[in-house]
Amino acid sequence: MSEQTAETAAAGPLGAEELRGLLLSRIQDVPDYPQPGVMFKDITPLLADAAAFSALTEALAELCVRHRADKVVGLEARGFILAAPAAVRAGIGFVPVRKAGKLPGATLGQAYELEYGTAEIEIHADALEPGDRVLVIDDVLATGGTAEASLQLIRRAGAQVAGVAVLMELGFLEGRRRLLSALDSAPLEALITV
Repeated sequence: MSEQTAETAAAGPLGAEELRGLLLSRIQDVPDYPQPGVMFKDITPLLADAAAFSALTEALAELCVRHRADKVVGLEARGFILAAPAAVRAGIGFVPVRKAGKLPGATLGQAYELEYGTAEIEIHADALEPGDRVLVIDDVLATGGTAEASLQLIRRAGAQVAGVAVLMELGFLEGRRRLLSALDSAPLEALITV
């Protein structure tokens, strides 16, 4: 696997450190949410700030171009918010990956393990063409289960994985380690690692 740094230099017009500082300044810590002992990273203040959201969109769009993506997959739900404008800015298509039962028509599904139980995600069966290069975008890489399942869906659809890009990686949860084999040498880019 080509080794990527945790904080990518994909900063568009901002430098990597300047971008990281801007994004971090707009992410709010919410203690004990959704349960005691959890420090939730709330990105809604970042989304409400036009300059910060634009800088984030530009950085993600640059990753689409750098990794020669034909399409962007956004993971439900906050991944939609980040992936769709990045795809538009990069001039490529956007494909949503939804929780099972949310898409009409024919779908491909992929089950994956949660800490306690399983979940399933789906994509429209005809959303990707054989040979498409697809970049997965999400807000946070935590344990990596949803991202890993999305990579399996992309390959089952006949497309190629161009990489995974996230706003923030929670390094202590070791999602990167879980994704290493599923990435199969495709890059994993995190704009921020905490």
